[in-house]
Amino acid sequence: MSTKITQDEINKVVWKACDTFRGVVDPSQYKDYILTMLFLKYVSDVNRSKYTEYLERYEGDEERAMRAMRRERFQVPETSSFYYLYDNRNAVNIGELIDIALVDLENANREKLNSEDGSGIFRNISFNSSNLGEVKDRNVRLKTLLEDFADEKLQFDESHLDNNDVIGDAYMFLIEHFASDAGKKAGEFFTPKEVSTLLAKLTKSKPGSRICDPTCGSGSLLIKAGREVGSDNFSLYGQELNGSTWALAMMNMLLHGFDSAVIRWGDTLRNPKLKDGDALMKFDTVVANPPFSLEKWGADEAPNDQYNRFWRGVPPKSKGDWAFISHMLEVANEHGKVGVVIPHGVLFRGASEGKIRQQTVEENLLEAVIGLPANLFYGTGIPAAIAIFNKAKKGDDVLFIDASREFENGKNQNRLRDADIEHIVSTYRAFAEGKLSQGVVEEKYAYVATRKEIEENDYNLNIPRYVDTYEEEAEINIVAVQQEIDTLETELVEVQAKMKKYLKELGM
Repeated sequence: MSTKITQDEINKVVWKACDTFRGVVDPSQYKDYILTMLFLKYVSDVNRSKYTEYLERYEGDEERAMRAMRRERFQVPETSSFYYLYDNRNAVNIGELIDIALVDLENANREKLNSEDGSGIFRNISFNSSNLGEVKDRNVRLKTLLEDFADEKLQFDESHLDNNDVIGDAYMFLIEHFASDAGKKAGEFFTPKEVSTLLAKLTKSKPGSRICDPTCGSGSLLIKAGREVGSDNFSLYGQELNGSTWALAMMNMLLHGFDSAVIRWGDTLRNPKLKDGDALMKFDTVVANPPFSLEKWGADEAPNDQYNRFWRGVPPKSKGDWAFISHMLEVANEHGKVGVVIPHGVLFRGASEGKIRQQTVEENLLEAVIGLPANLFYGTGIPAAIAIFNKAKKGDDVLFIDASREFENGKNQNRLRDADIEHIVSTYRAFAEGKLSQGVVEEKYAYVATRKEIEENDYNLNIPRYVDTYEEEAEINIVAVQQEIDTLETELVEVQAKMKKYLKELGM
């Protein structure tokens, strides 16, 4: 093919491939099959292209070409190649052949495709599963899937791609659409791209930064934060509790070229795995969209936490929001910045949460609180907020932004527009640079509160306490309203008279 394949073209083809499973398997399940096949096709195409290149370079010497291939990014055994599976698409045991191919691919790339405990990224998926229907139906679906990915537009080597991010972005495109289809089940693995973009811009990392997401889901927020650096000089770290979602994140990193990203599988609160020796690893930037008000997060174990993350107080058993924030604050280094998506209750709930919140304010860690529109997130219509903490904060003031009314209204879900994101970010950056005075910054939108004001409000951070969004109701002109009523009554009498006339003419 002479022309490059664009992002839109690839997105359309891979989304069409999903038709194979629609109506048969729940989107929360079939996403694993589609995304795994996309990954397999990618590594197969890259390796086939490289092998062809080496054969040409070494004038057909297959032995030299194979030696060179051993130094390549991925090792793809012959029976693990997409093309081997495609050639065997009519086999009665095609599901089993795909499963074997994936295991062999993991074994050939242990450092890249396995967790530190040896678990492979394909461990939670089987193409030979009864979830795909009875054997005959399953074989038809798998054959169709292989044929869909054999489309000539899906050539994933660099020579056919519009740019190097195309495949990774196609992967993110699919994840986002699966999240939309999956509804409530989606919140665990995907943060809407506009929210990820906003959070990445608010916490913008400098070159050389270590960036961490302790509840990384499929890794989209982490990738956005990395891209915001503006260079390749950064490192990505994440941890994810759900095994299937951890696998998505691993593939996401590899498809975006972040081979050195460290993504751990496990419970961040009970068993943090990003460590330097026996101590928690420290980061320049920590971002997260943790589960809202998580129950049974590990409150019983928290008082004896070996890393002393909960010294400010232990959050309630039924609400783990401040547990995640506490962890994030402890893993941020001495100049680190923390950006976290939270439910509004985090800003005003009392008891132990109130004491922790007070402590963070008194430490002068809290920098900004930003209220977001409702219905931005998959699976929930409740409005959320973003809290920014900064260990190198300048001054004692706190910025409050009410951005809840600036969004594009969608059929199923609202979204932040570029202008909405820019409004928030420019206001925040002006504050961070010391350009905003205390008090009202922008009517019904932004307010700079002093430490004393927050103290007088008993450390309640509820945004309406600081940003006045009250809209006065328009005065009602009683005389004008009565005149309108009189006019309507006169018109009604006339219409009724005409109706009687028409009915009489019709003999009714």
